[in-house]
Amino acid sequence: MRTALLQSSGHPGSTAANLKVLDAAAGRAAAAGAGILVTSEMFLTGYAIGDDVARLAEPADGDAADAVAEVAHRHGLAVAYGYPERDGETVFNAVQLISADGSRLANYRKTHLFGCFEREQFTPGEQPVVQAEVNGLRVGLMICYDVEFPENVRSHALAGTDLLLVPTAQMHPFQFVAESVVPVRAFENQMYVAYVNRVGAEGEFEFVGLSTLAGPDGVARARAGRGEELVFADADPDFLAASRAANPYLSDRRPGLYGSLAS
Repeated sequence: MRTALLQSSGHPGSTAANLKVLDAAAGRAAAAGAGILVTSEMFLTGYAIGDDVARLAEPADGDAADAVAEVAHRHGLAVAYGYPERDGETVFNAVQLISADGSRLANYRKTHLFGCFEREQFTPGEQPVVQAEVNGLRVGLMICYDVEFPENVRSHALAGTDLLLVPTAQMHPFQFVAESVVPVRAFENQMYVAYVNRVGAEGEFEFVGLSTLAGPDGVARARAGRGEELVFADADPDFLAASRAANPYLSDRRPGLYGSLAS
């Protein structure tokens, strides 16, 4: 499945403007034959927007979700987008997956919050593995810091995730995560990992870009630079099956030795 990675910070503070950016990107992605478009973390509103996070947060089935569904349906491709999700008085850092027909497939709430800013603005999610089927692939959802916990990604591997989507807001000086950690996660768990970042200065942060789709061989199929960019790469189920047969990490595990990891 051709996968489009939208490396963009959009227009922080304006959901309407970001929906226009998403619509334009979806048109370009569909024209290039993509089956899915993935945005960065908190794409719909901006990341470093302070108390506007709570003001702009919407339910998973709110007006913004309806607008994204219309974009997905009109262009005929699935869309995974980062946004602040409101559930009553609680706000989560979330990513939602919309199908090519505009239906809501899955919604994931970030389980590992990074730094004081996120802990002040969000409540952590409690469901580690969220998946849906897209074009014959089992697609999993995760957000930024979550991927830096090996147990987290291994849980997806054990649940059969083929393509892990990771909207992120990776900032300087942690670019080694995009450059090194993500390809290793893909290899050690025998899956594709799409890691899609923000770019440029936003509030006190400097986002480093470097979005990538890493394959189960640990090789980056696509790598963005440091600016706004739409990049493409394929998640090939046949190559994935062959790689899993040649690298049997999951079948060679000895779970009885790993009990201390849960403490």
